[in-house]
Amino acid sequence: MADFWVTEAMNGFGMTVQVTEELCSKRSEFQKIDVYQTSKLGRMLLLDGIIQLTEFDEFAYHEMLAHIPLFAHENPKRLLVVGGGDGGVLREAGKHPELEVMDICEIDAEVIETAKKFFPNVSCGYDDPRVAVHIADGSEFIKDRPGYYDVIIVDSTDPGGPGAPLFGEQFYRDMKKALRPGGVIATQAESPYLLPDIVQRLYKVSEQVFRSVGYASILVPTYPTGTIGACVAGDRDDIASPARPVPPELAAKLRYYNSKIHEAAFANPSFVKRLFD
Repeated sequence: MADFWVTEAMNGFGMTVQVTEELCSKRSEFQKIDVYQTSKLGRMLLLDGIIQLTEFDEFAYHEMLAHIPLFAHENPKRLLVVGGGDGGVLREAGKHPELEVMDICEIDAEVIETAKKFFPNVSCGYDDPRVAVHIADGSEFIKDRPGYYDVIIVDSTDPGGPGAPLFGEQFYRDMKKALRPGGVIATQAESPYLLPDIVQRLYKVSEQVFRSVGYASILVPTYPTGTIGACVAGDRDDIASPARPVPPELAAKLRYYNSKIHEAAFANPSFVKRLFD
């Protein structure tokens, strides 16, 4: 088969990637799942036509979404990942030996199975014996865990798909109730170039629920606009600073995250800061 091009298009922006082979195309109960072999970026996963990851740059997103909240907590023991069926956040969280509980709540079991088949270097996060998988709606699952978790990470799809309830105010209030004292959340919070209204809304909702809030920028070349963000919140005075240093043995395994970029990611450009005023 000759090479062809696959385009993700949203809100006036697009990202076009050259692919050499379609490896998987199916529809689950919740969404369309596609996997392609690309010419330059390794394998690529799309859900409902939206790029979720490529093997080329997934480390940037997964490292930042996992390590920022985990290092913003002084001593995390219990983690919940909502969404994140590809396993990348679990893989990064598993590098924290202090964690005792690593729950993941994913609504679509077929995303997990697809990741395990086609992305073993990402889905290896499931191999950690601390991981417990719950196939459920995260917005409902979290209601049954009051005061239980230290860190909650929401690796959701965009708000138009099955992840829509994860962008609502009630979900953020339910996350707050599910945290132990000193708990931290981090949620996939879109790009200020692509969806500034969503970025603004998530920040404002977090500001109403938590004492400290920040928006951390992450550079991911294969996402439209080349950037995405995480809304990080908790009841620490300074959520944007690491609460503890990165151990040298962990730092040697990381390609994107470090203590300085943890802080720098929260230095927002003026047009983004104005969204939060």
